[in-house]
Amino acid sequence: MSSRERKKAALYEKLQLLRSVTNSSALNKTSIIVDATKYIEDLKQKVDRLNRDIATSQFSAEDQNSLPAVKVETLERGFLINVFSERNCPGLLVSILETFEELGLTVLDARVSCSDSFHLEAVGGENEGQHDSIDAQVVKQAVLQAIKSWSESSEQD
Repeated sequence: MSSRERKKAALYEKLQLLRSVTNSSALNKTSIIVDATKYIEDLKQKVDRLNRDIATSQFSAEDQNSLPAVKVETLERGFLINVFSERNCPGLLVSILETFEELGLTVLDARVSCSDSFHLEAVGGENEGQHDSIDAQVVKQAVLQAIKSWSESSEQD
């Protein structure tokens, strides 16, 4: 087999491979290449759409992550409440303390840091005269609601 025939055979194999990869039903070289070009354009559009979707989901995830994390544990007489955010949250402490008051919790001990980040560790006990007992999930939901309200009000400012 001559060099020219090997090149022609190799080109034919590559065109057939291109035809199968692009799901082309074309038979001549030009049509196979045109179909491949369309296929590549479709792939580019899909990649662009996926990149936009990824960027949107990352933005949404960043929005969610910007809200402080809340952890509530039940103690013998009350709750240990931890609230943490990687960013400073001016006014959040007041919102959380107002929520404690609404729940009838007395702050027995607390440590707060709000310089570069926000961290609250508080031990809250139920008031003696309170008839309805509350559980950790209720406290957590109330603190999360306070954070959400604070976040919405701080966005408007």
